[in-house]
Amino acid sequence: MPPPSPRRLARAIEAWFLKARRDLPWRPADPAAARDPYHCLVSELMLQQTQVSRVIERFETFTARFPTIESLAAADAHEVLALWSGLGYYRRARLLHAAAKAVVSEHAGEFPTQPEQIQALPGVGRYTAGSIASMAFHARAPIVDGNVARVLLRLHADGSPQTASNTQKRLWAQAQELVNAAEHPGVLNEGLMELGALICTPRSPACDRCPVRAHCAAHAQGRQHELPTPKAPAVQRELFCDAVRVRDARGRVLVERRPDSGLWGGLYQAPTRESADRHARLPELRAWIGAESLDRSQRFTHQTTHRRVSFRVWETSPVRGMGSGERAWKSRLQLGSLALSTPQRRILLPGLSLA
Repeated sequence: MPPPSPRRLARAIEAWFLKARRDLPWRPADPAAARDPYHCLVSELMLQQTQVSRVIERFETFTARFPTIESLAAADAHEVLALWSGLGYYRRARLLHAAAKAVVSEHAGEFPTQPEQIQALPGVGRYTAGSIASMAFHARAPIVDGNVARVLLRLHADGSPQTASNTQKRLWAQAQELVNAAEHPGVLNEGLMELGALICTPRSPACDRCPVRAHCAAHAQGRQHELPTPKAPAVQRELFCDAVRVRDARGRVLVERRPDSGLWGGLYQAPTRESADRHARLPELRAWIGAESLDRSQRFTHQTTHRRVSFRVWETSPVRGMGSGERAWKSRLQLGSLALSTPQRRILLPGLSLA
């Protein structure tokens, strides 16, 4: 079949999006209205590698506490991380905080309007810059993320490896053609993302409800289930963690703060010993934590994109000196306001929702 017309594709996707779009807290009532660029920045960084349902739970709380980019820039980093708890990939929270500071210090608090200026902010790549520029400032800036790439590769029945440089160059050129042909660039870009999220899904695409099915070469060839070409699965490394939960007579719990860099950087945790090889032996743990006895209370596994983390959780009674140095005692109320990873919330606040 002939290549689809960018104009016909753009119009069909825009019309479908105006009818079918989800009601999300970061979207204005009028889909064609200019978006708040700060809200765009927050939602786009939150949505990276995180389910929409999880972001819905956090976006309004986060923007209620930090209603403006100036308030976020002035915030303490630990509070930003605490409000990010549960979303994972905490480096995004630090980059969001840094981007807010850059807007205040380098742009006098006025959000930059040009895609190149937006992309210069910490943590903002070409895709995020295009999203913000098109939705907040109606710029004809293209976007290509996983959802958009899947839609475009199927439309053109393109079996090239998605991550190959030539494939990426072609996808960005196709996205630029579409946004150039759009009536509303932001509507078109959101429509592409929504189409990939709701209709043109990785498995079992809903071709019967697709607004551009008539233009889709993969559907015409019956190849929609085999495209895009599958990527090699990420290699997961093993990590073995022994966490020790210590409560004093007042019900306080002992915590320590992780280093700023690396996995769960800067977050708080129960005293935890980690190894890439094996769990610690009991005598090693007793000597490390400074306790004569340890009782194992639970065991669970936490999966990240690149790691399979095996946790063993131990209980012990406090001894003199445990709360000195880098460790401190925190009440349950104080724990609730700390930046904790999902597994540490499970360890330190058992019974509390992990959302």
